[in-house]
Amino acid sequence: MPRTKGSKNRPKSDIVSQIAEKQTLVTTLTTEIETIQKEINDLKANLKTKKSELKSAEKEVGKLEAKKAKADQKAAEEAKKSEAEAVVKKLLAGGMSADEILEKLK
Repeated sequence: MPRTKGSKNRPKSDIVSQIAEKQTLVTTLTTEIETIQKEINDLKANLKTKKSELKSAEKEVGKLEAKKAKADQKAAEEAKKSEAEAVVKKLLAGGMSADEILEKLK
């Protein structure tokens, strides 16, 4: 008669203990998943607030840059005006008449 394959001295498997182990594994994994999900939701809320803060800060930067550009333009106009006045005063001091100065400015 042929011999059967495999060992005959295998221990009998304890299905009840295996079920209990798997159930504890399932409960621990479930609680870990729940905590991770809570952390994700908290991070999403935090991300949303940070994005809104960033958006408002970018708006403020844009407004400040516009004010700076306006102030720079005004300062340039003032500089041109003062330079023109200095040139006119210099020409008047040099003995030129107002009509001659106007013709040079054209």
